[in-house]
Amino acid sequence: MIAYDLSPLFLSLKVATISTILVFFTSLILARFMCRYDFFGKSVIDALILLPLVLPPTVIGFGLIVLFGMNGPFGKLLEDLFGIRIVFSWVGAAIASFVVSLPLMYQSVMAAFEKVDPRWENVARTMGVSEWRIFRTITFPLAWSGILAGLILSFARGIGEFGATLMIAGYIPGVTETVPLAIYFAYEAGEMEKAIFWVIVISAVGVTAITWVNYWRKKNAYRIGRE
Repeated sequence: MIAYDLSPLFLSLKVATISTILVFFTSLILARFMCRYDFFGKSVIDALILLPLVLPPTVIGFGLIVLFGMNGPFGKLLEDLFGIRIVFSWVGAAIASFVVSLPLMYQSVMAAFEKVDPRWENVARTMGVSEWRIFRTITFPLAWSGILAGLILSFARGIGEFGATLMIAGYIPGVTETVPLAIYFAYEAGEMEKAIFWVIVISAVGVTAITWVNYWRKKNAYRIGRE
């Protein structure tokens, strides 16, 4: 049996985990704000958040290079202040995963928040409960199943990101080589067994994530039905 370097898997898990944590908090803030307030241009902001769903990965990657490249506004600022270089680093891969995963998580959180009966929140408000406590003790627990499903799908999407990652992080073995990049360059080099190995690994991760989400939804629906 051929032994393969598992660093692409570990890097993919690291990148997907970090991006999922960022996506989690960002989506909660955005979805809560969009659900609670109506304002001019709301539909435009909503469309911008969901835009990565319809844009080609190369367009997303190009946009990230413009923003975080050596001459980009954020890239130059981060390097001057903190010495952090985004391009050709695993941090760039994490940012790419964050951008492509955010719309999925945002949609899931929005749908979960919209299913929460506002009467429970209104009752708490009449009792003088703070908005933060209402969110922490009522809204979030009631919406948790949808939020968790979004987390799992966002993690799976982040671990499978390829196009934008290749553009901003490049392909540097041991540094920016995630599983999708390992598959592509193994195929390009004619290393079919290695490519198949990584395809099986990332497929297993995806199937596990989707199966777990389906199981959780069925279990939660059964519990709600009994209640």
